[in-house]
Amino acid sequence: MFGRGSWLEARRIGDVLRTETIGGALLLAAAVVAMIWANSPWSDSYETVRGYRVGPAGLHLDLSVAAWAADGLLAIFFFVAGLELKREFVAGDLRDARRAAVPIAAAVGGVIVPGLLYAAIAAGAGADAVRGWAIPTATDIAFALAVLAVIGRHLPTALRTFLLTLAVVDDLIAIAIIAVFYTTSLAVLPLLAAVVPLGAFTVLVQRRVRSWWILLPLAAVTWALVHASGIHATVAGVLLGFAVPVLRSERAGGPDAGPGLAEHFEHRFRPLSAGLAVPVFALLSAGVTIGGLSGLVDAWTDRVAIGVMVGLVAGKVIGIVGGTWLVARFTKARLDEGLNWADVAGVGLLGGIGFTVSLLIGELSFGPGNEREGYAKIAVLSGSLLAGLLAAVLLRLRNRTYRRLHEAETVDADHDGVPDVYETT
Repeated sequence: MFGRGSWLEARRIGDVLRTETIGGALLLAAAVVAMIWANSPWSDSYETVRGYRVGPAGLHLDLSVAAWAADGLLAIFFFVAGLELKREFVAGDLRDARRAAVPIAAAVGGVIVPGLLYAAIAAGAGADAVRGWAIPTATDIAFALAVLAVIGRHLPTALRTFLLTLAVVDDLIAIAIIAVFYTTSLAVLPLLAAVVPLGAFTVLVQRRVRSWWILLPLAAVTWALVHASGIHATVAGVLLGFAVPVLRSERAGGPDAGPGLAEHFEHRFRPLSAGLAVPVFALLSAGVTIGGLSGLVDAWTDRVAIGVMVGLVAGKVIGIVGGTWLVARFTKARLDEGLNWADVAGVGLLGGIGFTVSLLIGELSFGPGNEREGYAKIAVLSGSLLAGLLAAVLLRLRNRTYRRLHEAETVDADHDGVPDVYETT
């Protein structure tokens, strides 16, 4: 497990990580600004901006700015997640079922265990509190990679790939949870109508059409109809991402002729997602009025907040390590040379950095402005911070080993641009 993989995949993952790390820094900055703004003398202006409504009322799209960020901008984020996941399983190293089993099992474990822990803790606070069971199940890849950039610059490529793939699978599970468990009412006609623009979009991209003036209106109509159906509109982003072909057509030279349309779209939209969509969502969602030290104590002692923090800090690492261990136990797979279970635990703690999707699910669980939604926000921020600090301690203890592995992975004695270790695998 956690073998090195191919050089092409390692190089692509490196490009992705650089983009997401920059996005993570912007995300952190936006969250800090939101918290300062919401607890400043100008907190009323923060709520005014969040609540300002814009959009065509005739189409039922006269939404608040905060709702546009959650429903609209995050659709871009999930579109990129859909592209990434499809590419990984069609053309990436994870098309090999043996490689795919590890991050999938880890992601599933990292969803089930935090959800169960939260439900067990919040059960005493009533059924309404249990609605937030999915809040600690999500991993924020941009936030996690921003932490990783500071504390784990020499982390082996295989572990970085594992974290990235785990987070993408995690996002897919999260959007499935949102669609199934957080859809309170369903309008069938708009949902059926959404099939038409989605189908047209699919036909065009399968024919390798990439003209934005054709595809963007179809995507917007699909999004609007899914939104009108009652299903969270970010689901449309994933469906549109899944529609894009990964491999080049035979007429264009086939799979060996270069990147396909999915990778082309990913290069275009990932900077928009990481650099704009997610930070703006964080700016408009992370701000919560704490109310001083007493307010912070009230939040931390609430069962909802305790459940979220335990789920993120303990549940994630238990679930991720447990899922990985089960694969090793039943397949007799071994960790790659130089790695041990402490490394998996470190990545599992990074998986406990839940932010973007956790905040979104918090809003869906309790409603914007609800006291428990505010407690959930504080818990997401606190739990993510604690998980990041614990990951920093554990991974720094292993930094000497990571540095040695990193040096071995980057030696290029023949100066051909490809590290020597990839030429022998």
